[in-house]
Amino acid sequence: MDADQEKDLQKFLKNVDEITNLIQEMNSDDPVVQQNAVLETEKRLLLMEEDQEEDECRTTLNKTVISPPQTAVKSAEEVNSVFGFSFLISEITLPSEAFLASVEMDAKERAKRRRENKVLADALKDKGNEAFAEGNYETAILHYSEGLEKLKDVKVLYTNRAQAYMKLKNYEKALVDCEWALKCDEKCTKAYFHMGKANLALKNYSVSRECYKKILEINPKLQTQVKDYLNQVDLQEKADLQEKEAHELLDSGKNTAVNTKNLLETLSKPDQIPLFYAGGIEILTEMIKECTEQTLFRMHDGFSIISDNEVIRRCFSTAGKDAIEETVCVSVLKLWQAVCCGNEENQRVLVMHPDRARLLATLLSSKVLAIRQQSLALLLQLAQTESGRSLIISHLDLTRLLEALVSFLDFSDKEANTAMGLFTDLALEERFQVWFQANLPGVLPAVTGVLARCEENVDLFREVIYTLLGLMMNLCLQAPFVSEVWAVEVSRRCLSLLNSQDGGILTRAAGVLSRTLSSSLKIVEEALQAGVVKKMMKFLKTGGETASRYAVKILAICTNSYHEAREEVIRLDKKLSIMMKLLSSEDEILVGNAALCLGNCMEVPNVASSLLKTDLLQVLLRLAGSDTQKTAVQVNAGIALGKLCTAEPRFAAQLRKLHGLEILNSTMKYISDS
Repeated sequence: MDADQEKDLQKFLKNVDEITNLIQEMNSDDPVVQQNAVLETEKRLLLMEEDQEEDECRTTLNKTVISPPQTAVKSAEEVNSVFGFSFLISEITLPSEAFLASVEMDAKERAKRRRENKVLADALKDKGNEAFAEGNYETAILHYSEGLEKLKDVKVLYTNRAQAYMKLKNYEKALVDCEWALKCDEKCTKAYFHMGKANLALKNYSVSRECYKKILEINPKLQTQVKDYLNQVDLQEKADLQEKEAHELLDSGKNTAVNTKNLLETLSKPDQIPLFYAGGIEILTEMIKECTEQTLFRMHDGFSIISDNEVIRRCFSTAGKDAIEETVCVSVLKLWQAVCCGNEENQRVLVMHPDRARLLATLLSSKVLAIRQQSLALLLQLAQTESGRSLIISHLDLTRLLEALVSFLDFSDKEANTAMGLFTDLALEERFQVWFQANLPGVLPAVTGVLARCEENVDLFREVIYTLLGLMMNLCLQAPFVSEVWAVEVSRRCLSLLNSQDGGILTRAAGVLSRTLSSSLKIVEEALQAGVVKKMMKFLKTGGETASRYAVKILAICTNSYHEAREEVIRLDKKLSIMMKLLSSEDEILVGNAALCLGNCMEVPNVASSLLKTDLLQVLLRLAGSDTQKTAVQVNAGIALGKLCTAEPRFAAQLRKLHGLEILNSTMKYISDS
């Protein structure tokens, strides 16, 4: 027996052993073991098909026909029963051509059926998704199940069906489907997510945490999402503990617990006069002193009893027309503050209800001072915690909220400062910044309005101005401008802020201006008239690295567009010593803009000649030929060299002596690629 025949024989014998194990597993009483055997068999058949093709290729290349020893083989129909798991392995002694041919035929047939079933399974998955989107969860489950009858190893069918089961609160079946999805793919994060959610609903808190942590192990990039999931588990577990303690106190007959329950039952009476509800709510508010009373309020559906009451709802809609109705509204807002203070679960129940979320934003812009004040106090209370801020950002109409906060600037300094403090707290949240960027056109008028009003009292609103400028700077770095009109308006606000004595405000205003100024020649003209060149030159003399980066970019924009700007730079820095010093910075952005500004200034008559005794040419030549990460450094240095030599021919002669023309020629490729 030659080497190839021996190899084929050993391979076959190995396959026989593995098939024997699969048959035993298929006969197992454990359904999980059975299903794994089915999946493994499907994979084996596909591999057999590939191996057979390789064998054929090898036979052709070697010009050798494999002639294995004869064996006692049953008919093709009986051999195929191997894959029906009823063949007796003991009847095979050695491989045969007939057996291999049967395997090949069976593998190809199965591969064909699998492809056909894959198409059917995908179609059923799409039908299930459509039903799910329409809220027909039972129908969705039916379609997903039909898809799994076609193919048992499609993880998305398991995870989608699990999600549908959870919508029907059938968490146990959802968990089973997630387990099957993980058998298909042990790194299926969607399965772990649904398992975490299902276990949370079943109050298996430790298991839920482990599921969410597993997501992080598989994909560390999902850290933010996993953090939110784990926070939900912590909050739910805490809420359950609170409810357990509240039940115990209620069963013990503690007065405040019993009175809270009884008073809520009294307030649930419909169609009473407004004063009846106002009085009862005020008494209830006085009783809410501890977490127990807060929890009992939630357990006995206090939020719905209050907000669903038709008389109270009518008071909210007509407040401002009647003093009694105003009293009802104020009493409800004070009650919500009492029950939500430090109680994250109550905060969640309050804000996540769509009607109550809309009501909060509406009341914040009420014309009634007391209602407006209590609404602001409630939202400010929520914003003290990360979870509360997340609730506000996720469930309130932020555009309307922002407009309402701006309206507080028309009132007392105390109210205005409180409102802007709330805005600052929210603006520091990453979710708010994401929302802000996504809704830029609608919110920018309100933001620029806030900035304009805050300029009137910088000392009072310094932190708000810091926050706004930082927010706009981040937006400028991440996205293109919404419109030239907005860029012009923002630039004007920043030009005005350059008169501030506050270094932080000056730096931030220059940062935003460095990004918005180039959007319009009109605003560049206004900037020049406002003395921006002189201010930026002062920045370069006294400012730090960050301020210098913003200042030189603004100067590059101005000198690139207007001759007057170039002349003013020369007037303020006759030998361009300040600008030339920047060329030695390690900040490539700063160097690139300084080179651009220097090149622009070469267009001023006699400037180039005044620099003959400096090493400017050598410095620019070095930058033009340097290997920097920012090609703008090379490009701008090359342009500046060209303008320098054009303005003063003696520099051109020096350039030739230094073989600088070759460097400039190589720089041209960057210019053409830019």
